[in-house]
Amino acid sequence: MEVHVGDALEMKKPHPCGARTFLVLRIGMDFRIRCTGCGREVMVPRSKCEKSIKRVLRQD
Repeated sequence: MEVHVGDALEMKKPHPCGARTFLVLRIGMDFRIRCTGCGREVMVPRSKCEKSIKRVLRQD
């Protein structure tokens, strides 16, 4: 899956605050993503994050 820093990810399940989109801050074995609703930052293992992505919104 082609994900870059700065992309917005729309997930299958919403964050507890209700937002479904997350901003990618760091990529590696883990993804650091920030919720666009409440601003909380989360570290998620790459495999788990890639399974829960619905679509990637590019920042061109």
